[in-house]
Amino acid sequence: MNNEQILAEIRETNLSYLMLAQNLIRADREQALFRLGISEEAADRLASLSPAQVLKIASSNTLVCRMRVDDDLVWTLLTNHGKGAGADSTSRLHAAILMAGKHQEAA
Repeated sequence: MNNEQILAEIRETNLSYLMLAQNLIRADREQALFRLGISEEAADRLASLSPAQVLKIASSNTLVCRMRVDDDLVWTLLTNHGKGAGADSTSRLHAAILMAGKHQEAA
């Protein structure tokens, strides 16, 4: 993958993220705050963006979203393969609980 392809992928990801964020915020604000891991102020700003502003922001060569999973324990829980279906569901639930706690700390 060359540099131009990478930049095109970043722009596409930005546009997808911004559109998804706006849709989530408009559909269920509280759920959006949790799922996106953003503040009330960020949600207000995202919801108020015009289509032209979304396109302008999306055209940046820098990702506007970030990985929320920066904890090794959460990555371990999310990638817990081969432990059985029940253990997999429990691990994912545990990871979701840990990430929800991080959202509450950030808010």
